[in-house]
Amino acid sequence: MARRPTIKDIARQAGVSESAVSFALNDRPGVSHDTRARIRRVAEELGWQANSAARALSGDRSGAVGLVLARPAHTLGVESFFLQLVSGVQEALSAARTALLFQVVEDIDAECALYRRWWAERRVDGVLVVDPRTRDPRPELLERLALPAVTVGEAEPSAGLSAVRADDAGAMAQVLDHLHGLGHRRIVHVAGLPDLAHTARRIESLRAQAARRGLGPGQVRSVVTDYSDAEGAAATRRVLAAPGPPTALVYDNDVMALAGLAVAAELGIPVPGRLSIVAWDDSALCRVTHPRLTALVRDTAGFGRMAAEELLAVLGGSAPRVRESERPRLEPRESTAPPAAHTES
Repeated sequence: MARRPTIKDIARQAGVSESAVSFALNDRPGVSHDTRARIRRVAEELGWQANSAARALSGDRSGAVGLVLARPAHTLGVESFFLQLVSGVQEALSAARTALLFQVVEDIDAECALYRRWWAERRVDGVLVVDPRTRDPRPELLERLALPAVTVGEAEPSAGLSAVRADDAGAMAQVLDHLHGLGHRRIVHVAGLPDLAHTARRIESLRAQAARRGLGPGQVRSVVTDYSDAEGAAATRRVLAAPGPPTALVYDNDVMALAGLAVAAELGIPVPGRLSIVAWDDSALCRVTHPRLTALVRDTAGFGRMAAEELLAVLGGSAPRVRESERPRLEPRESTAPPAAHTES
C-alpha cells in the first residue's frame, strides 16, 4: 500500500467492524478466537503497526528510548566519540527491536523541558543521560517523573538511577606516568567544557597525579574549552606563547589534538622534538596523521552498547546498579618523546 494501513483497512479486508479490529489487536474480549486470528493475519499481511501515541494511551510501551545532547551544535560534526557511542547504542537497541529517539538541544534547561514533554506524551520508555554535570538537575527530575534512565559517564550516580561509567582518573594516571617517565615537567591539559563532570574529574586527577610526582600548579595545569578545533587551536597558541611554555600537551579529544598539532607546525615547533602531544580519544585521525598521535584507546562503541543494554535491563525490571567500562589503554606513538634538553628547567 502507498500509505500506512489503518484499522479501517483491516476491518474492510477482514470483513468485520472497526471495533472488532480494535478488540483483536489490543487483546480485549469481544471477538471469537477465529475472528481474532483472522484479523491479526490480515493486519500482518497489510503491514500494520500500532501507532506510538495510541500505544501510549493504552498504557503499552512506546518501543523507543531517548538520548538528548545539550552541546553547541558546531562541536558535534567533527568529534568521533559520539558517533561511535551512538553506533554502539543503536546496535544494542536494534537487537531488541527498540528505536532510538535522538535530539540535540541548546542547553540543560531545554533538555529537562524535553524530558517533561516526552514523559507527558509517553514518547519514550526511558532515556540515556550523557554528559553528567557537576551540578546536575536531571537525575532528580527523572526520578520525580519515574522515567527510567541510565546515566553515561557519571562518577557518583544517583541512588535511584543505573549508571555506566569510565575510569577517567585511572586513564589520566596512565597519561601522567607516560609523560613524566619521558622526562616532561611542564604539562598543560587542554580540557573540554568546564561544567561537565568528567572534565572536572580529569582536572582533579591531573592535579592529584602531578602532586604525587612533586609537580606544582606552575608546572602542570588545565585550561578549558568547548571541545572544538577552533578553541583547541586558540588554547594551544596561548599556552605556547606564555613564559615557560609546556613541553607536553594533553587534549580532551582527537579534534583538539589535531588542531594543536597544526598550530605547532604553524609556529615552527617540531613534534615531538620540542613538544609532545597526547589525545584523550583515539580515532582514525590520530592514526593517519604525521606524526601519529599517542592516544587513549578505548571501546567507545562497546561503552554505548553497555549503556543501552543496561537501560533495556532497567526497562525489564532490573534494580539500579553501576557498571564500569573497560579502562582505556594508552598507546604511545610518534607524537611523544623525551623533551629536548634545552626546553626543560
